[in-house]
Amino acid sequence: MWKSFKVGILRMLREDLYRAYSYTTGGKFNRVIECLRTPGVHAIVVYRFGRWLLNKSLWVRALLTPLYMFFSYRTKTKWGIEIPRHTQIGAGFYIGHFGGITISSAAKLGQNINISQGVTIGVSGQGEKFGAPMIGDNVYIAPGAKIFGKIAIGDNVKIGANAIIYKDIPENAIVVLDPGYKIISYKGNF
Repeated sequence: MWKSFKVGILRMLREDLYRAYSYTTGGKFNRVIECLRTPGVHAIVVYRFGRWLLNKSLWVRALLTPLYMFFSYRTKTKWGIEIPRHTQIGAGFYIGHFGGITISSAAKLGQNINISQGVTIGVSGQGEKFGAPMIGDNVYIAPGAKIFGKIAIGDNVKIGANAIIYKDIPENAIVVLDPGYKIISYKGNF
């Protein structure tokens, strides 16, 4: 869980783009064009560019940060996707649909995360409970899900549409709205 942050930015971007490419259909040329047209790909490229800038010299940051800020603003206003560059996201990040996606800069997301439209991953709580979610690897987050607070979501979790998650979720769980959420299965409870 969360081991992918040591991988280079370009390798992560390559894995992100490959995942988007793998979800498209048709010939190779059409698949590439479809990926280039996808708002999620635009958002991921801007996010990875911002992450890349964080580790560069002061002069490079001073020169390229205005470009990052412009593209980040365009991604927010045109596609409705807000992913601050301080957010930690592992390789293989995929945004299936655009619109209404907000991720806190304090959140940590593992590898191979799928996010749909209307998802919020945010900060909540007070005192010791103040913080943002840590999400494991291979997690699917369905449309409208809201995940907030200092919680941990395990690997291989599927979060259903409009679920409101504010407590820890074990690995291999499927979580659905009931009002709030309900774990309907996880590995080992059969």
